[in-house]
Amino acid sequence: MASRPNILLILIDDLGARDLGCCGSTFYETPHLDALAAEGMTFSRAYASAPVCSPTRASILSGKYPARIGLTQYIAGRNEGRLLDVPYLHYLPLEETTIAAALRQGGYQTWHVGKWHLGDEQFQPQHHGFDVNIAGSHLGLPPTFFSPYRMPMLNDGPAGEYLTDRLTDEALALIRRRDRNRPFFLNLWHYAVHIPIQAPAALVEKYRRKAAALGLDRLPAIVDGEEMPRLPAPGRQPERIRRRLVQSDPHYAAMIENLDWNIGRLLAALQQEGLTGDTLVIFTSDNGGLSTSEGSPTSNLPLAEGKGWSREGGTRVCQLVRWPGVIPADSRCDVPVTSTDFYPTILEAAALPLRPQQHPDGISLMPLLRGGAAPRRQAIYWHFPHYSNQGDAPSGSVIEGNWKLIEHFEDQRLELFDLSQDISETRDLSRAQPDRAARLHGMLKAWRTEVAARMPSPNPDYERRRPRVSNNATQ
Repeated sequence: MASRPNILLILIDDLGARDLGCCGSTFYETPHLDALAAEGMTFSRAYASAPVCSPTRASILSGKYPARIGLTQYIAGRNEGRLLDVPYLHYLPLEETTIAAALRQGGYQTWHVGKWHLGDEQFQPQHHGFDVNIAGSHLGLPPTFFSPYRMPMLNDGPAGEYLTDRLTDEALALIRRRDRNRPFFLNLWHYAVHIPIQAPAALVEKYRRKAAALGLDRLPAIVDGEEMPRLPAPGRQPERIRRRLVQSDPHYAAMIENLDWNIGRLLAALQQEGLTGDTLVIFTSDNGGLSTSEGSPTSNLPLAEGKGWSREGGTRVCQLVRWPGVIPADSRCDVPVTSTDFYPTILEAAALPLRPQQHPDGISLMPLLRGGAAPRRQAIYWHFPHYSNQGDAPSGSVIEGNWKLIEHFEDQRLELFDLSQDISETRDLSRAQPDRAARLHGMLKAWRTEVAARMPSPNPDYERRRPRVSNNATQ
């Protein structure tokens, strides 16, 4: 085991908390990631810092909550409803000393491969501490997963080449031509499994047959729900929330298997290069699975809702960490952790000084990874003052242990859940336990003041612009 390990941070886009076999899926096939889990630690209560991508990505790199940075929405996103949209930064400020910059200052080679979505050219990875940037740009999704990609910072490959394969090839090349006298930080942020939901045809056909063999193609997969609270674009009809009830989409399943295969190639390369024992591997997602809109390709049940929501399905994610000789194999951690924790964890793993002023909202997970006691932290906070594309309205939330409070900004309504007894968030206990609800609400409000969180204001144009309420709305 090296005293200064290589660090491989794999961030998947929109991967749900139940999208791996080791995390509960019985339809998607993920043998390589299941093996990774068996060789390291699985976090059952890992949370993204936001229910959408850009804020979480900024949080990972900065060690700060999105509200503290001022980047609370996916970049270029804007919706209104009863409340006006809240202004937010459309870039990760250059004043932030990212984890890549800190590692580079500590002697690491720093490489970014894949999605960025944290600003235009002047804010891209090469300006945030990365020696190499491959495919990182302003794009939040690829125009297509098949070459020609028509993407900045990535040359097109042969016609029909698959993007997840190509990005993995680029990562493998960096590992093989590395400076062998210095450790590396590989920030591999795949575009998969974000829309467009596209995958190699042979794999799609495999899962069509599997769904039919299991009878999943005969089950009601998606149910239409209520109208979205956001106002539709001018001249457009209001959209309905469409909730997926079962994991059965063959295209999405094929994307998952291809992703798993590519992670397997990467882990095999570490083994071939003699780097397995000297590499800290972190695997996680930027938010929950997409389950209520845009095709609703996956289901997070029994977790409520999905991407774009303050419910558990929107922020709880798969998280696996492996470091042989340090992390006990086949171990599990049930302590709540979040995206801000990666920064101090990686610094401690790399034997570099912590930077508490830079990462004030994160705690090092190294004690947990070594099988020790949980670090001290009172609560984890979220602030999402926006209407999501997926159906949720502006809200904030806090988790303290097993207790979760959600504040809905449209009407100041509070909901309180005991996640140890009600993982699906179906039983609101705010009236049964008003003192607990009030205390958590006070904590949430005090935190918002501390981080200077921006709050939405009423939309004076809402009544004129709101669509007619249909008589057959499904609740």
